[in-house]
Amino acid sequence: MVSDDDHVASPEEMLRVIEEQSVATARWLHGDPLLLYVPWGVAWLLGFTAFFLHYGLDGHPYAPISQMQALAVLMGAQIVSGSIAAFGIVRMNRGVRGDNSARGTMYGYAWFAGMMLVVVIATRVSTLLPPDESGLVWGGASLLVVAVMHMAGGAIWLNWPMFFVGVWVAGVDAVGVLLGAGWHALLTAVLLGGGFIVAGLWLRRCR
Repeated sequence: MVSDDDHVASPEEMLRVIEEQSVATARWLHGDPLLLYVPWGVAWLLGFTAFFLHYGLDGHPYAPISQMQALAVLMGAQIVSGSIAAFGIVRMNRGVRGDNSARGTMYGYAWFAGMMLVVVIATRVSTLLPPDESGLVWGGASLLVVAVMHMAGGAIWLNWPMFFVGVWVAGVDAVGVLLGAGWHALLTAVLLGGGFIVAGLWLRRCR
């Protein structure tokens, strides 16, 4: 007689357990969308709204906000959001070893290198441009790095939502740059700031 403790799992049960564990592992490796997307969405919504109020759409400010004040709002919000996202990434990578750990490390360094290159190029070029165009160079180049890194991350980890987020950022950034500083700030605040918040909530619900 075979007791319940001696029950041998059928092939179907074993496949179900493997599939459940695979799904759970994929969710863990991809991180918590609430921590990876929503904080950046809030930061961009606040920061680029401040820039939009400074630039306006017709060349006249909509509120008495200077460019430096708008930059302070954006940078302060991004520091907070970056800290929250970093917490999510550290928690996601805890216990990860081997190739995945190496990919994550190189990916992080690529983000840093990309943003540092933006600082070097924008610092050199912005002194030759009017203030509005200078701000457009900074914003457009920074979002270019965000777009490319999301698409690269999606390719590395075969994460289609991450890849399409990068495509979305690239498209909004391109249209905004073509339309000018005020439109770029507005589109970034609404479509990327609001879009990241919606994406984070939707991806979390789909987990």
